Parts: sequence; structure tokens; C-alpha cells
Amino acid sequence: MTLFFRRAIEDILKNRFVNIVTIITISLSILIVSTFILFFINTSEIMNVWKKGVRVMAYLKPGIGTSKLADIKQSLKVMPGVFEVRFISKQEALQTLKAQMKRQSSLFESLSKNPLPDAFEIRILAPENNWEKIESLAVQIESLDQIEEVEYGQKWLGRIIHFFNLFRLAGYALCGIFFIATVFIVANTIRLVIYSRSEEVEIMRLVGATDKFIKIPFYIQSIIQGALGAFIGLAVLFVSFLVLNASVKQGYFSSLFQIRFIPPAVLLSVIGCSMLIGWLGCYLSLKQYLKI
Repeated sequence: MTLFFRRAIEDILKNRFVNIVTIITISLSILIVSTFILFFINTSEIMNVWKKGVRVMAYLKPGIGTSKLADIKQSLKVMPGVFEVRFISKQEALQTLKAQMKRQSSLFESLSKNPLPDAFEIRILAPENNWEKIESLAVQIESLDQIEEVEYGQKWLGRIIHFFNLFRLAGYALCGIFFIATVFIVANTIRLVIYSRSEEVEIMRLVGATDKFIKIPFYIQSIIQGALGAFIGLAVLFVSFLVLNASVKQGYFSSLFQIRFIPPAVLLSVIGCSMLIGWLGCYLSLKQYLKI
């Protein structure tokens, strides 16, 4: 086996330019695919956090007495999927709005009365990929006589989910395209190496070398290409991640969510897939051009 590894390394060094181009191509493919993976991991985590509780605001009609608030709250609590109900008075809502709009505090100076309504903040469990149930529950809440309007961001919610699904499909398609393209690039590299060593291969056959003895160094060479390409691509992604994470920590979004890197198990899978790509490209090339 040591002999096979030495022959594979010698081939890589001898055909340095072709192998460097192949490794760079593999690393770029791994970088792009891993970027999609990193995006999906963090986006899915944000979506999962959101799915733990969707906030629905139920605005009350004017003139609802304090005595009726407990009954309304109880009616909301018993609805299916509701796990938390909190009353927000219009005074509390106005104070919160003033705190959020400190720079526009002059807007509130001319107010003669509080224009905001009393409301209930309702958190409901979001059924995965079934937003119609959320809308159905919102309609049920709005059917109460004391409720004037229900708002839960249904307009932007549907757009975000639709965009995320389209982006995920595009990611799957691009991963497939890069997989196929990289396999053929590796196959062409091995083919060029075979052409450069065609006389040597024929001599080895004439002196009785087995097919296994001829093929193994090529397989090792392609696996090394896949491993190096994966490490380079993931290293570039990790450095980019550190830079992005540092900028996010200094910004506003650091309090909303924590960006995390690809888990070790997924990293090992990416490296394994890259090595598999190298092996598959070599297999196709050997099968087509060496007929062994």
C-alpha cells in the first residue's frame, strides 16, 4: 500500500498543473455547496425557533370593560394550539411604542388621547409546513364578538416561506449540477494522466502487472484530490464564517439569533462525499479508457 501511495503522490507532483486545477475546481464546488448547507442550517434553526411560538395580536373593540377581560382571555386559552395569552393595555402599548421611537418622540406631543387599542398577545404552536391551520385559528379568534382585528403578519409570512422553499430547491439543483460537473472534471484529469502514462501502463501489462496493481494508484490519486479540495473549500468557508460572525456580533442581529457553523458530522459527510466524487470520476475514466 505504501508503494501505491508513493506512486499516486508522484503522479500528482508530475502532473502538477492539471491536478491543481482539479483540486481548485473541487474546492470551489465544495465551497458553494457548503455555503448552501450553512445557510440552510442557520435558516432552519431560525424557523424552528419561530415555530416554537407564533405571536398573534388580537385587538379589542373600544369600550370593553375590565370585568370581561378575564372571560375573553379564558376563551382564547381554550382554543386548540394556544399555549400563552397575555393582555396588553393600550397604555402599555403606547409606552412601548414611545420607547421604540425615541427619535420621533415629537410625534406623540400633539396626541390628545391614546389612539392604540387594548390587545391580547397570543402565542400559538405553529404546525410544521401547515400555515393554513394558523390562519384558521386566527379566523376563529377574530370571530369573537369583542375582537375587532387579528394580525399575525400573514402577508410577509407566506412570502418568506415561499422564498425559503424556492431557495432550497435551487440549492438542491445546484448541488446536483456541481456534483455531476466535478465528477466529469476529475474523470478528465485522470484521463489526461492515463494518456501521459499510456506507454508505462502498456509495459506494466506486458510484464504481467495485474489490473488491480495498475488501478489502485489512480484511485488513491483521485481520493487525495477530493480530500484536498474538500479541506480547502471548507477552510475558505470557515474563515468567511468567522468574519461574518464577527460583524454580526457587533450589529443589531446578534441579539436575535446566533449564527453557527456546520456541525462536525456534516463536515465529515462533505469530506466523504468529496472523496467519493474523486473515486467516482476515476472509476468512470478507468472504465472508459483503460477498459479494466
